[in-house]
Amino acid sequence: MMIKKSTGEVVAFDEQKVRTSIQKSGADVSVADAAMQAILPQVHDGMTTAELYAIVRAELKKIGGGFAGRYSLKKGIIALGPSGFPFEKYVAAILRAYGYTAQTPEEDIQGSCVWHEVDVLAQKDGREIFCEAKFRTDFLGLVHLKDVMATYARYLDLVDGSVLGHCPHFTEAWILTNGRFTDRGRAFGPCKGMKLTGWNFPKEETFASLVDHKALYPITVLETAKKYDLDVLLQRGLVLCHDIVSLEAQELAQRIGIDVAHAEELIAEAGEVVRM
Repeated sequence: MMIKKSTGEVVAFDEQKVRTSIQKSGADVSVADAAMQAILPQVHDGMTTAELYAIVRAELKKIGGGFAGRYSLKKGIIALGPSGFPFEKYVAAILRAYGYTAQTPEEDIQGSCVWHEVDVLAQKDGREIFCEAKFRTDFLGLVHLKDVMATYARYLDLVDGSVLGHCPHFTEAWILTNGRFTDRGRAFGPCKGMKLTGWNFPKEETFASLVDHKALYPITVLETAKKYDLDVLLQRGLVLCHDIVSLEAQELAQRIGIDVAHAEELIAEAGEVVRM
């Protein structure tokens, strides 16, 4: 059977690849077996990867256990929205989970020549990190050489600005993205001492692995969350499913203006998603 990818490329259906993606959601072999038994009869020649994804997600949702939410990570990240700002908050939340002090500045920061809009500031062990969070609405979206070079140029202007007392003394420049770096971008960044983290790059510490290792799933993977819930949660700085799990239902209800029963639903589902 042949499957049509989002790029238009047609490839052979790979049962093992689907099984692996299910197990990456935290499912053990028995759960993966049960899911595949339900999925395989629904697969047909010529279907799209989007259709296949929907089938897998639906079957995982029937099984429960938070597997559907974890499987929906890509969709959840895209649902953070085209403005990119919620993605910046998400990146800051990920860094905090790894022991960094991280925030999204509300005001621009003055360099030597011009003021700069900075996505995320992070600090750890005396390091001051200038971080750009590059959101892509398509996980095949590219971060090009020119993008990496522009970030490096901004970093250098901020370093010069610190000498003049305009801003903190930045020691590192990072780019984190849910997209992919071009070959030239990947070559230029590390050559200049930059840290580049993309969806599947570098192999030893990808964006996806940072999320999966600590179950740092965004609230946008929650099936029970309505658009109003998500908008208010993001406004309140509650970006991760972990942020919801840590609250009592009464407190969550009051903070975002929903009834306690719905708050309990959100907390319960978030608890399943982060339970690995």
